[in-house]
Amino acid sequence: MAEVMGKNGTWTFDGGLLRIVPGHDKEVSRIRAALGEIVVPVEAVAGVAFEAAPEGGKKAKHGAGRLRLRLRSGADPFLQACGGRVADDADPYQLEIPLERGGVAEYFADEVRDTLTVARVPSEPTDRYLVAPPPVPVTANGQDGVGSFDGETIRLEWNWLADQKKRAAGNRQWPLAALEAVEWRPAVGMDWGWVRFRIRGDAGTVSPNPRLDPNCLTLWGTKKESGTSAVLAAAIVGRMAHPNASGDAAAAPAAAPAAAPAPAPAETPAHGGDHDALLRRLRELGDLHRDGVLTEEEFAVAKQAVLKLM
Repeated sequence: MAEVMGKNGTWTFDGGLLRIVPGHDKEVSRIRAALGEIVVPVEAVAGVAFEAAPEGGKKAKHGAGRLRLRLRSGADPFLQACGGRVADDADPYQLEIPLERGGVAEYFADEVRDTLTVARVPSEPTDRYLVAPPPVPVTANGQDGVGSFDGETIRLEWNWLADQKKRAAGNRQWPLAALEAVEWRPAVGMDWGWVRFRIRGDAGTVSPNPRLDPNCLTLWGTKKESGTSAVLAAAIVGRMAHPNASGDAAAAPAAAPAAAPAPAPAETPAHGGDHDALLRRLRELGDLHRDGVLTEEEFAVAKQAVLKLM
């Protein structure tokens, strides 16, 4: 098993599943903390890279760089719901690496890449979610109310800060099947954020202003709101029909997986080229151990992982 500990969490990889556990430091993003542990099957991974900090730069003084995991398009409901609007420090698929762990991060990235090659994991978009959505029930506090989802019904309950138009419309409630789309925007700077629910046949009540839209929970100025609301959006999106699905699967809400689907076991390399690559990997591990980059325990674990592939 390969493992790397960063400033904002820990990643482990056993050849089939990559587990992402957020750190407990107060500087860890609210989104990361709210998501909790994420289990990513190797079939959901499109690539991984370790980006070293430029020599002499500000980041180089504090850390070795950043480990980035790239998932196949459509594999994760969280990424689908957030639409690329998550800041780097809140992205669960980025891990800041301390200076002394740079070599371990490079080894971790190599292990994942080697498995992708051996298992012949495709990089094309998927037509189903491969990462499980956040568990339900889930609740998110907004500026003007509270949003909740129990796996079947979405509810919005307004507080005293809600605009009169929202309070006049009353608390909102829809079955999952009534939803056409969910839109999430984080509150950034002086701009409002929101979770907006697009309801089938309800276009006439929608206002472009999130503070006036009775189908919209607004967010303002706190990372706590953005964190829990992103999880709410992901929990709902992960139980709707997948956007890449076709036929009957696209016409009805999708059943949420109880857990991430287990990937097919990788085939043991059978020809000389793969065997030679594994031998080179063993030599590289020996060099890292000899140079002090890997501890005795890390070297033993990594060596066993390579030997199993042989």
